[in-house]
Amino acid sequence: QVQLVESGGGLVQPGGSLRLSCAASITDFSIRSMAWYRQAPGNERELVASISRSGRPTYADSVKGRFTISRNNAKKTVVLEMNSLKPEDTAVYYCNTADSLRNYWGQGTQVTVSS
Repeated sequence: QVQLVESGGGLVQPGGSLRLSCAASITDFSIRSMAWYRQAPGNERELVASISRSGRPTYADSVKGRFTISRNNAKKTVVLEMNSLKPEDTAVYYCNTADSLRNYWGQGTQVTVSS
């Protein structure tokens, strides 16, 4: 059984920072790729960043240089550090992993960037 629980969202001014965390209840966490997605109202869910089991990160062009994804296999957590936030980063952010059967999602955490 896979459970993902996000935390750390909130309201921040443009240019500010937030740190999102995902706690995973997964027995094989260390061999899974993990990812963060986001979905703004009226938009499709989009990939923000992912990290391979070896720790190699990839980023959407829109967040490169501003966001950093990392993982701690001992704690089974994935963190998304978000800096220089923009109003267009406003969305619900979801933690994700997948296997051959399906995608797994957390409940999401709201990030609002507004003055």
